[in-house]
Amino acid sequence: MASMLAARLVEPGKPLRIDEVSIPEPAPDEVLVKVSACGLCGTDIHLAVDGDIPVAHTPITLGHEGAGEVAAVGADVKDFKKGDRVALFPSAVCGQCRFCRVGRESMCEASKVYGMARDGSLAHYIAAPARAAVAIPDGIPFDVAAIVTDGVSTPFHALRSRGNLRAGEAVAVVGCGGLGTHAIILARLMGAGFIVAIDTNDAARDRALNLGADMAIDPREGDPAKLMRTRLGRRGVDLALEFVGHQETAELTMRLLDRGGRAVFVGVGMVRPVLPPLISFVGGENAVIGSFGMDMADIRDLFDLIANHRLDLSASVSARYPLARVNEALQRLASKDEAVVRLVIEPQE
Repeated sequence: MASMLAARLVEPGKPLRIDEVSIPEPAPDEVLVKVSACGLCGTDIHLAVDGDIPVAHTPITLGHEGAGEVAAVGADVKDFKKGDRVALFPSAVCGQCRFCRVGRESMCEASKVYGMARDGSLAHYIAAPARAAVAIPDGIPFDVAAIVTDGVSTPFHALRSRGNLRAGEAVAVVGCGGLGTHAIILARLMGAGFIVAIDTNDAARDRALNLGADMAIDPREGDPAKLMRTRLGRRGVDLALEFVGHQETAELTMRLLDRGGRAVFVGVGMVRPVLPPLISFVGGENAVIGSFGMDMADIRDLFDLIANHRLDLSASVSARYPLARVNEALQRLASKDEAVVRLVIEPQE
């Protein structure tokens, strides 16, 4: 049986091991994808560096932001053929549950996330359900397509599907790393009338201003909610998005809201933030909304925006690494390197 190389998590919190394993055989409803690019994100840090997210089994191949070329198709696959360029939804969704049937794949009841429940894309090849693959339009490079599947589609889902951003509204982005950076780009594209970026990182704030934020606040200088209102005379923002997952940033996000404002939480963690006093929260008709991942439509629509030259993500890939240097890339991402928006592994290099 033919073999390939794969970056495998053997022990949580320990460096990934590059193993020689068998190339997977696609099931009747699957495609075998020759992986050209796989993005890295915060979840990979939790898995491979911090070791605080459980996996279904070890060893397991990490990587849930995959894109490449179809190398073979299962007997029942009709929508793809060998040679097609595809990006993979970050998990193998069932396509049959009550959520999948209405296009809410983010909530799939039988979802199996790559790198957590089944082998992922940090390998030369991956087998994936054809229903969870998205055709990549001509002209979009594999590295950009890979980061769209999570790093860009996650904030897009938060802004559009969960936050219901309307043109002219004021938006706050709390946490301007990879997800927050793309939230700023997308909020401007979607017609936000005012964008404030909040981050302790100097480079992240500068980048936010360069990409379209109207104001950038360092929370170490004081309460961002008060600073924003003092400097601009604003009552608050219509939509605030939280990409950190800490108690203090979650509670800050709610304080940023104007009457009728929505707080969308994307960052995850075990913290339990406290709601504002109900007299103001209820009286102001504020909303707290969770946003988890993305739907297939988010990825398709982003591809259309890129293909039609409405969205430029060429600067979002900060560096590319071969598979052999995956641990170096993970450590760089974990160090919160100021220059990093997104890192990509190219397994074929």
